[in-house]
Amino acid sequence: MTTRAWRILGLMCLAASLLAGQQGGVGGPVAGYVFDRSARALRPILGIPGAWLVGDPLDLGTDLASAYVSPHQDLAIVVGTDGSLRWFRLNSGAVSGLTSNGITLVPERVAFSPSGTAVALAAAGRVQVVTGLPGAPALAGMVDAGGARGSLAISDDGAFLLLTARGSIRLVGTAGENRMLMDVGDGALVAFAPGGHDAAVADSGGAGVVLFRDVAGASTQSLLAPPDDSLAAPVGLAFSPDGRRLYLASSAARSVTVFDLATGDRSAIACDCAPTGLVPMGNRLRLTELGAGPLLLLDAGGREARMVFVPAAKVQ
Repeated sequence: MTTRAWRILGLMCLAASLLAGQQGGVGGPVAGYVFDRSARALRPILGIPGAWLVGDPLDLGTDLASAYVSPHQDLAIVVGTDGSLRWFRLNSGAVSGLTSNGITLVPERVAFSPSGTAVALAAAGRVQVVTGLPGAPALAGMVDAGGARGSLAISDDGAFLLLTARGSIRLVGTAGENRMLMDVGDGALVAFAPGGHDAAVADSGGAGVVLFRDVAGASTQSLLAPPDDSLAAPVGLAFSPDGRRLYLASSAARSVTVFDLATGDRSAIACDCAPTGLVPMGNRLRLTELGAGPLLLLDAGGREARMVFVPAAKVQ
């Protein structure tokens, strides 16, 4: 199919989506979801690459104070402005509520595992670990997070957390494990790789970017990059869905650094923005929040990652 034909198909999908939205539903392809802070709602990203559009807010029955969507965009955890905690399955714009027995902690922070099979809910010095995602969330354990206030990561099996606290990274397990992994400076980031216990730490203040193989077992480590200007002020750290690459977003350098974990090669992708994070959306990573300007994404699904954008949302 030619590029022009793809564009025409995309416009047809958008037209169908808009019509469905006017009729109270969401139609056409859904690339993901994004929290609209000004509208206090969760909104779908409709269409196909090159013809994306931010759709109308989903009706979740309440105004939202915060919303967190799993990497596969099939589950949303939302906190209402009334302080309520709710769970929703997402399926191409269709929304259905989930029962979450025993999950009571209203989170201040949320960290999904790389594949979205587990999630950590953090608040008031505690972390509730939830597994069985996306369809059957169940409480798997509670962890004392102590003074942890920084970056937080959870493994896909829900067995281990990485916490940043008081100048160090700690590995904490739901079975009682708790050990210091390394000393770091302020603003260090942590991430687990999908499907196992490999992990990474980004510390622009001292350690640089460090890769851990089997962090919960043998825990061998290697230095991917020492600190430099391209890694300054890191705001996001994430593995690719296949675990072969590691991405680090820097607000100071206005770029995303890509580490090929097989070859050791390193490259940088410039961003016409100051990234605010790296939020997984399927094969894409969202770099910015929804606002007056375009939404910036890193498309990591092809042989080479590239920047793509979604036009600014229409004002409600």
